[in-house]
Amino acid sequence: MARLSLLTAAVALAVSCTGIAPGPAGAAVYNWPEIEQNAVPRADCGPGSLPETGVQGDVPAEDRLSGRSAAGYRCNTSFVGGLQQQGGGTLSAVYDHCSYTGTFFPGNLLNGAAPGVHVIDASDPANPVQTASLDEPAMLGGTWESLKVNHARKLLAATAVPITTGTAYFSIYDISDCAHPRLLNPGPGTDLTMPLPFLSHEGGFSPDGNTYWATSTSPGLVTAIDVSDPSTPRVIWHGLQSLTAHGFGISPDGTEMYLSIQNGINILDISAIQRRDPYPVVPQIATYHWGDGYFNQQAVPVTYAGRPHIFVGDEAGSGGVKLIDVTDPARAVRKATVKLEINTPARLGEHARSAAGSPLFSYDAHYCVADRPNDPTALACSWLASGIRVFDVRDPGAIREIAYFNPPAQTGKAFQLPNSVNSDLAFVGVPVWNFVPLAREMLNGKLQPGEALGPRSGMVTKNDMSADMCLSPPVFRGTQIWTTCSDNGFLIFELDNGVYTPPADQEPTIGA
Repeated sequence: MARLSLLTAAVALAVSCTGIAPGPAGAAVYNWPEIEQNAVPRADCGPGSLPETGVQGDVPAEDRLSGRSAAGYRCNTSFVGGLQQQGGGTLSAVYDHCSYTGTFFPGNLLNGAAPGVHVIDASDPANPVQTASLDEPAMLGGTWESLKVNHARKLLAATAVPITTGTAYFSIYDISDCAHPRLLNPGPGTDLTMPLPFLSHEGGFSPDGNTYWATSTSPGLVTAIDVSDPSTPRVIWHGLQSLTAHGFGISPDGTEMYLSIQNGINILDISAIQRRDPYPVVPQIATYHWGDGYFNQQAVPVTYAGRPHIFVGDEAGSGGVKLIDVTDPARAVRKATVKLEINTPARLGEHARSAAGSPLFSYDAHYCVADRPNDPTALACSWLASGIRVFDVRDPGAIREIAYFNPPAQTGKAFQLPNSVNSDLAFVGVPVWNFVPLAREMLNGKLQPGEALGPRSGMVTKNDMSADMCLSPPVFRGTQIWTTCSDNGFLIFELDNGVYTPPADQEPTIGA
């Protein structure tokens, strides 16, 4: 897979000079070769902070070895409460006063007497408690990045994804009483003898909650599942949209999908699915590739002064998070790129030096949440080993960091937290997805191989868990943020020192 990623990225860079090319059925393909060189301004840490000791976003090798990272790092934030249990899986979801902890297969099966998706009641944020465990096949099979909620219809759903790509099993719940979900489809998708035909790695709802979309990493199959009657979910459309597919965002009216692909996005016209046409056709409007980052993760649709935009993050390749104006989806405009210092080309040597001993991924964005869909004031992103980062995004031309919370490293607890991605990959010590930007800068003569070497460089088969891996959407709840990290489990922290004032119409949005 690493060779495939290197080849794909190389091809994308090689064709970038063409600027625009014809795509499927006449859709345009745009290539953005520019590499963002700069990071957003650092947060100004106020009283009570325990700031990072290195560059922005880094967990230095020395902190990992000395044990300093076990204290964590925080800036303008304070811990409120949490529930570690046996790890936080890959992705959690939040609805009302509850959180749902996803499962990472097969470690989750070792999770004592309750191996499924854990339901956490956080009505007392300082003392969250587990109230239920969902153990249908989809929940036991590893929910990966498919565990999502739809607020409009008060639904929770997920697919079974045992290893990277899954199929067949899908369960959907009524979460009107969020602490006690009620299964709605005991038949199709849940009964072992009644599988559904789809492939999935990621999933999510259309805004109205009538369609659940599943996407697979390879091949890039996209599936629409009609859940207008949740008791009988049924597949109504399949489309092979790219070599690979990942997460996505959907426009508020449900007519456009911003589908993450290897190193960019496809914008699809899904209005025929939204209308429930009897023979739906899903045209591809345009494709956008970039050389700055790859494995695009998801899209968060927002508006600025009424103009549609999306925040899109790359979970590998140090691409950070891009803000793109999609007012005309056929001719989108990149407006800004949000990076931490550890993601800039000038810091890639330090990046590799400190990330040695980390499994597959290192310091990259994963899931982002805007505090409201229209004219957002803040964006919070899980940033893998850099923890949770919070940005002021009121002015797209002057985005800056205002706070961060990187939870205490659970050093030495390999295999003790079986529902943690970090723990289950304790035998892997190479952040392979950082190789492409590293090789790019070496080929450009801007980085010497020795700059990437350090005291942890020999840890190729050992991940000592000296930094947590934060993957889940960080959800705004007033001045609090609710999220889950792989090792520390469910976490609530407070934004303090006056760095954030929740808007009266705060409405956290993740895109699907």
